[in-house]
Amino acid sequence: MSRVKRFMLHNYSIKHAILSSGSKPFPLPLQHLSQRSSNRFLDIYQIGNKAAIEKERARLADEMNRGYFADISELKQHGGKIAMANKIIIPAMAAVKFPAIEVSYSDGKMLKMPITSDGSMMNADTSAISKPKASLICLSFRASSQAMIDSWSTPFLDAFSDAKNIELYEVSFIDSWILCRSPIKRLLLRTMRKSNYQGKNDGLQRQVVYSFGDHYYFRKELKILNLLTGYILLLDELGRIRWQGFGLATEDELSSLVSCTSLLLEEK
Repeated sequence: MSRVKRFMLHNYSIKHAILSSGSKPFPLPLQHLSQRSSNRFLDIYQIGNKAAIEKERARLADEMNRGYFADISELKQHGGKIAMANKIIIPAMAAVKFPAIEVSYSDGKMLKMPITSDGSMMNADTSAISKPKASLICLSFRASSQAMIDSWSTPFLDAFSDAKNIELYEVSFIDSWILCRSPIKRLLLRTMRKSNYQGKNDGLQRQVVYSFGDHYYFRKELKILNLLTGYILLLDELGRIRWQGFGLATEDELSSLVSCTSLLLEEK
């Protein structure tokens, strides 16, 4: 009972402070609310950790400087095309590794990405996992970028429909605190399983997977700022990023993607 009283008193004090300040609360867009819902709090054991506090403080400052409205403004300027795709393949010596990430299929199975030929990121049932020569990874952080993803993945499927050593993944990132809770997550995956069914074939297939939770440091490694656009990455067999594209695909960019993928297939 005392906990309830303390909670009510706390809420009253906050409400009183807001009203006495004369400021009026304002509604936030749903997208912005979903971003706010993913904010993390320091673990109890880190409260006295100065390094952890400074790290979290730097993160909060970074996220406040770059928000939903900045993404919208950029989208209006260039329609999600934050940069043009590579015209040629990135040399292996200059390529960076794709950050390790765990994703879920709609049937609940887990996968660690990237899958590489050196076996550094393989699941327990490694015999069931193919080790591709090339992988196209399409990253989507908001549903609004799905059309951009389709503009790359559909032509890619057509170009390499019979390929045996290529993988195509569409990764949807879900950072809402509510949707990441186990019961809601299972229900969401079950719903996605029905909508993503595509039948079976022996060639290249689009593999739709989901990554739940906080992705701030994953985005930092890939220098991803705008969450409203789509990101397309071509990986080699060692999980290195050898080509990248953004936003809606153009004919020239698709030609470059197909050419660079063919080069990866020929690499030894």
